[in-house]
Amino acid sequence: MADYETIVFFDLETTGLDTASCHITQLSAVCEEKEFNVYTLPRRPITPGASQLTGFTVYCGQLYLCGRPVVTIPIFDALTSFINYLSNFPGPVLLAAHNAKGFDALVLSRLLRRFSLWPWFQQVVSGFVDTLMLSRKLFPLGNNYSLESLVVQFLKESYNGHDALEDAKMLQELFNSWYHNSWDVADVTFPTEAF
Repeated sequence: MADYETIVFFDLETTGLDTASCHITQLSAVCEEKEFNVYTLPRRPITPGASQLTGFTVYCGQLYLCGRPVVTIPIFDALTSFINYLSNFPGPVLLAAHNAKGFDALVLSRLLRRFSLWPWFQQVVSGFVDTLMLSRKLFPLGNNYSLESLVVQFLKESYNGHDALEDAKMLQELFNSWYHNSWDVADVTFPTEAF
């Protein structure tokens, strides 16, 4: 990563796919060996589709993952802890996610603004890298750009997809396995002001 800023790979699990209203159930990130992972109790129902995909359910005010209760923290605490985690890296930091521009960055920026944390976040993070766009740029003849498919194709392994921490870890490994240069990354990087 010498050609560009520190890249932290992150992923969200949410209550659904509506970027204007979904809530976060899991927020995870990884940069080299340093991991971040928290769960939050959403204030919106988890859609049946999201529940089936991720295994998250809520029952009697408790978040469950595949039927097991998980420890949650309030979303404000999750977001402030995330910014503190990001502050530990040489800045400014770039946050990379698979479909960052179309989903993860939109959800994250909306919630950071809602809790008046956006200015602090922008002091630490300069932009978002969309690895979905990068994969399409680097491998234009592909036909399936899902993270799980790319991991199978390039890393020859499968993993527990739709777990935010596992997704972030596999994304980092996948990104590091591709030959790319700073120009490729710059083409799919969007400043925080764009969100």
